[in-house]
Amino acid sequence: MTLAVKTTDLTKTYGEGETEVHALNGVSFEIERGEFVVILGPSGSGKTTLLNQIGALEAPTSGTIEAGGIEVSSLNQKEQTAYRLSAIGFVFQFYNLVPTLTARENVALIAELIDGDAEARTDAVLEQVGLTDRADHFPGQLSGGEQQRVSLARGLVKNPNLLLCDEPTGSLDIDTGIQVLELLRSVTSGGDRSVLTVTHNSVIAQMADRVIRLRDGEIVDNALNPSPAEPRELTW
Repeated sequence: MTLAVKTTDLTKTYGEGETEVHALNGVSFEIERGEFVVILGPSGSGKTTLLNQIGALEAPTSGTIEAGGIEVSSLNQKEQTAYRLSAIGFVFQFYNLVPTLTARENVALIAELIDGDAEARTDAVLEQVGLTDRADHFPGQLSGGEQQRVSLARGLVKNPNLLLCDEPTGSLDIDTGIQVLELLRSVTSGGDRSVLTVTHNSVIAQMADRVIRLRDGEIVDNALNPSPAEPRELTW
């Protein structure tokens, strides 16, 4: 078994004294490489905090995180930057696209940070997410689903082993959200890439290989899905 992520007794505390909040409390789990995993829970359950710990956007109060053989929780600031650049792709709810850049330019902005042919990488990943014909449009000229696919292309252009998605369908209607999820599901098929998606929407769990349920900063369930929905052939 090759692990993509392993957390051990992970805790995160904000504030002190009467204002102290335990966002995570002894969270331990393992994710195998190639899994599509959903972290499910209500608002305030610690989902985004957990994602931020794995992505080295925040440091844990205690406990350890390993991702792709790297002990993330022990990295210094320079090493964290290198880890985020080389090993992790991020997809956010609100897209975070640069409005004055086209779809192609938004993706190329990330592609140019890594070794290799940035133009070829950009074109390949835009084709993968079905946006070749919309590549020269600005975010304001794209639908919400198209903007999220640009965001996904930006996360994939580094060819990361781990893709971290924070409520990637939260701003989309149901049909468009399902289409984006099927695209996320498809990028794990037959490969080493793992996808970790946080959400409060239980419908999404039907597509996952594994569902980890959080409540009040603790894992209340961690189960394999015996029959995850297969991604449909995507037509744009």
